[in-house]
Amino acid sequence: MSKPPNENVTTYKLVVVGDGGVGKSALTIQFFQKMFVQDYDPTIEDSYIQHTEIDGQWCILDVLDTAGQEEFSAMREQYMRKGDGFLLVFSVTDRQSYENVHHFYTQILRVKDRDTYPMILVGNKVDLVHLRKVTTDQGKELATNLRIPYIETSAKDPPLNVDAAFHEVVKVIRSLPADPNSKKKKRKKQAKCAIL
Repeated sequence: MSKPPNENVTTYKLVVVGDGGVGKSALTIQFFQKMFVQDYDPTIEDSYIQHTEIDGQWCILDVLDTAGQEEFSAMREQYMRKGDGFLLVFSVTDRQSYENVHHFYTQILRVKDRDTYPMILVGNKVDLVHLRKVTTDQGKELATNLRIPYIETSAKDPPLNVDAAFHEVVKVIRSLPADPNSKKKKRKKQAKCAIL
C-alpha cells in the first residue's frame, strides 16, 4: 500500500444523515476504527478524519456523524451547508426511517440550492434478515427516484459494504463537474506574504 502524500490531497467533507437509531454511528465507527459498536448512544455530532486511498488516489475524508433525533434538526442545516457529499442512511428494519429519507434529501438540495448533489442511499442493518421491513428492490426503487446510487450495508462483524459506501460517495463527488461557485478543495501550501 502506498503512503499518503503530504500535500495537494483533496479533503472531502462527508456527512452521514438519517433518522436516529438507523446505525449511522455504527457505520462511521466501523469505517474508521474497524469495530462494531453494539450499544446505541444517541450522537449529537462526531467528526472523524482519515487519509484514504480510493481508486488509486489519496484523499482526506472528514466525516461528520450527525444526530438523527428531531430535537437536533436545527443543527442540520448548518452541517448540510458544509458537506461535499452525503450518505442518506435508513435501516432496512425500520420502514419509517426509509420513508423519512426523502425529507433529508429535499432538505439537502434546498440548503445547497441545487437540483442534484453528491449523495448515496444506504440501506443499513441487512444482517438482521428476520427483522427486515424494506426489501432490496424498494431501496433500489427509492434510489432510482432520487437519481442516486444505492448500497446495502451492515456494520456488524464481518462488515458488509461499509468501506464501499464511503468510497462510493467520493466517487460520486469526483464524477460530477466541479461547482464553479465553490472554493477549490485542494489544500495548497500557504503562500508567504510579502510586504512591499
